Formats: sequence, structure tokens, C-alpha cells
Amino acid sequence: MITLIFYIYTVIQLTFFFILSVLAWVLLWPFDKTRRVIHELSRCICMCFWYVPLTWKRKIEGLENIDKSKSYVIAINHNSMADILALYFLPLNFRWVSKREVFRIPYIGQLLTIHGDIAIDRKDGANAMRKVTELGKMWIGRGVSIAMFPEGTRSKSGEMGRFKQGAFALAKEAGVEILPVVMHGTRDVLKKNYLLNWRNVLTVSVLPPISAEQVASMEMPELMAMTRQMMCEEYEKIRK
Repeated sequence: MITLIFYIYTVIQLTFFFILSVLAWVLLWPFDKTRRVIHELSRCICMCFWYVPLTWKRKIEGLENIDKSKSYVIAINHNSMADILALYFLPLNFRWVSKREVFRIPYIGQLLTIHGDIAIDRKDGANAMRKVTELGKMWIGRGVSIAMFPEGTRSKSGEMGRFKQGAFALAKEAGVEILPVVMHGTRDVLKKNYLLNWRNVLTVSVLPPISAEQVASMEMPELMAMTRQMMCEEYEKIRK
């Protein structure tokens, strides 16, 4: 019953902020090229989700590793859709790279569109990478970060999967730092019967960024392996 009430509350607050986001998009698009206002409204949606369940615990670590004046390619491990909500704890304006199927979800898809997130067709890797590079560099040029899941898809086992090149190729092409972010607890927000886990503990750990100089100088396999090792070590540390 409590879970149902929370779902109803979520739909109501999502509808409210969706309307505000549409209004902000229509009224401010000539003046707000980074879509900062829409991003902050999305942050409100996510904070309303995480802070209302009073029994949930949240550990946000490593925010001192973020330079708000910089743009990053943010690399996040992927366990569930809740990863998207959890990244809004970071004090950065960012755009998501997401599979186009997510853009078909009512409300969510429209929010992603007006937010300026990048939809890709994972079945067409070459065109997807071209789109990520073109739009990613455009947003980075405006001072916005790009958030990507290097694994490409959610982990079914809970272990961190193999990394793909997309995030690293974009960082090299745009000449920016890679900001590794490790999450734990997003997988356990929902139980198998879609009931909320009211004892959930969310951890978001921001690791030190990999400098633009390192990104540029390292070979792609070496860069991917180093980033994955950093994130796996932090993931195991959190789990223990």
C-alpha cells in the first residue's frame, strides 16, 4: 500500500515538473543555451524521489573531485534505471547519452528530449558514435558535461561489465577529462515484485578525474582498462 502511494506521488510530482520544464523550454530556449534551468528542474524531480522515503540512506562521496567550471565525460557503472536519477546528486549540468527506446517512455522520453539528451540506435554503432561525437562536442563546447555508461547496458549480474569505446573516444575527440562515478544501491531500489525496498542504501562515489593530458596520451585500450580498474576497485570497496 505504501509503495502504491509512493508511485502515485511520483507521477504527480513528475507531471508538475514536466509542465514546468515544457514552459522553461518554450520561454527560455533563446537565452538558456545550456538548458541549465531545465536541468535544475530535472534535479528537483530526482531529489523528490530520493529524499521522500525517510528510511532510505544516501552516501554521496568525492564531490570535492569535481571542478564546476569544467566539462567532463562522466563514466558511470550501470545497474538500473535508478542510476539516471542518482547522478543528479552531482553539481554539474550534463546531458545523457541513452538508447532511443528510453525516449519512447511517456513523460520520461519527452523530458529527455527537452533536456537535450542524446538518443542513439545501439544497433547502428557507426552512426551512433558519429552522433555522440557531434552532439557531445556541441554540448561540451557550451560548458556542459556528457554522461555515459561505458558498459553500454545494464549489468544483469551486479558485476561491472566490459567497457565500450564510446565515452573514451568522445573524451579524446573533445579534449576533456573523464570523471569516473561509481554507484551502488540503485539495483536494490525495487524488489522483484516491484515493491520498494524501504531499507535501501544508495552510495554515489566520485573518483578523481583522469586529466585531459592523460586521455590524449594514452592508447584507447590502456585508457579503458585503467578507468575500469579504478571503478571496479571502488565498487568492491563500497560493497565490502
